[in-house]
Amino acid sequence: MVLSIVILNYKTKNLTKELLKNLLDLKLPFEHEIIVIDNASYDGLASIIKERFPSVKFIQAPKNGGFAYGNNLGIKQAVGQYIMICNPDLAILTTAVQQMLDYMEFNPSVGLAGPRLINADKSIQYSCTNFPDWHLPIYRRTMFSETKAGQTWLDKYLLKNLDHNKNFFVPALFGACLIVRRSAIEVVGLLDERYFMYMEDLDWSRRFWSKGFKVAYIGEAEVIHLHRRQSAADNLPKSIFSRSARNHIVSFIKYLQKFRGQPLPKVG
Repeated sequence: MVLSIVILNYKTKNLTKELLKNLLDLKLPFEHEIIVIDNASYDGLASIIKERFPSVKFIQAPKNGGFAYGNNLGIKQAVGQYIMICNPDLAILTTAVQQMLDYMEFNPSVGLAGPRLINADKSIQYSCTNFPDWHLPIYRRTMFSETKAGQTWLDKYLLKNLDHNKNFFVPALFGACLIVRRSAIEVVGLLDERYFMYMEDLDWSRRFWSKGFKVAYIGEAEVIHLHRRQSAADNLPKSIFSRSARNHIVSFIKYLQKFRGQPLPKVG
């Protein structure tokens, strides 16, 4: 089988339903499978898939173990040569999947790649990054992002100096939409489940580089991502005490502890 598409659901049954319709409408011209995991939200998605999408494999997770835990359940069941991880809030454009597959086929040194993510209004979402330093939660999660120092740091972190319509190797990718080579996973390992949410994609990217695989941004492949990140310009208390921010900060601390003392991998 060429491709396994893994979708993780948590209380997003309507978005997941629309993405499944989207994927089936593409009529992908190669052997593939779609696997949906419900991260213990029990939101009625199981019956929707059974009735409307009988060809889709459904996995009911017994707990909400987070992004890495849920996606790993799907990856373990996947049989494709490539595995594509998708958030439910995506709209896959007609040629994007084939473009990502073609890129992986012609670039065997690449283990992990991601497309250009755009908003519904076609504006870009910066979804590839440098490896961060300790400034990350401050400049991504607080009003300090609006300072000159914050803007300078974020521009460098988000690689804004590059032409995001083109393909290039990058230190790290955001996990909303990723394509990964199965043979590379066998060397690098699964997503790290010590993170509940956030940093697991950065962690994975770093491990791919460390094991000798390249990580690539495929700017030629375009995917709509409907997610809107919480404003980093919120006041400081609100930023710090939001659930999303807490998860991000806790995961970042775990990331720093895990890689403490280890040199950054060479990119390129």
